[in-house]
Amino acid sequence: MTTFRYINAKSDLTTTNATTVYTVPSKYIAIVKSIIVSEDSGNADTITVTLTDSSGSVFSLYKTKSISANGTAELLTRDLNLSSGEIIKCTAATGGRLHVVMSIDEYYTGLN
Repeated sequence: MTTFRYINAKSDLTTTNATTVYTVPSKYIAIVKSIIVSEDSGNADTITVTLTDSSGSVFSLYKTKSISANGTAELLTRDLNLSSGEIIKCTAATGGRLHVVMSIDEYYTGLN
């Protein structure tokens, strides 16, 4: 029997390093419903969002996406399906300006 749960994954991007925001747990699949980015310092900035698959390959979802000063942006226009072990990472051009909140539906499958 498949069970599911609704979660939020959140991160304050305090550095310019790639930050893991969400990793699909073992034996789960996930549907990302929303990725919201908010700029809170009064300065425009950019964000890069990547997906790392279970073999370690990195795929760009957004490359230097502009976020306006004091602005909020919804990055997804459709659901994003993820498999067990896949990782969403975000990188800010400047640390301490951007927050990321992801809305996710997780489904337990019992399979890796």
